[in-house]
Amino acid sequence: MRKPSTVSGIAIGVVLLAAAPAQAGDAAAGKAKAVMCAGCHGSDGISLNPLWPNLAGQKEGYLIKQLRAFRDGTRKDPMMEPIAKNLSDEDIENLAAYFSGLKP
Repeated sequence: MRKPSTVSGIAIGVVLLAAAPAQAGDAAAGKAKAVMCAGCHGSDGISLNPLWPNLAGQKEGYLIKQLRAFRDGTRKDPMMEPIAKNLSDEDIENLAAYFSGLKP
């Protein structure tokens, strides 16, 4: 039988691993990919057109969810769907890391 301190240590380790956030995207790679977003959403994530949302400072998880929804067709938009359909999960995570790190 293990000592209580060993069991406690293992339990704490499991809890910490479960609570750790998923690996974040690569903001530098996202910046390189974001060139395709700049025409509508601005080079700094601030759109000049009120019809298109600002991406700068949005929550990373929100951006990931929305881009995946456009890509998978569960969120409809004639401009975003064709762009998002070519994005991999890694691309989406990288873009989200980049835009979420910008000042709104």
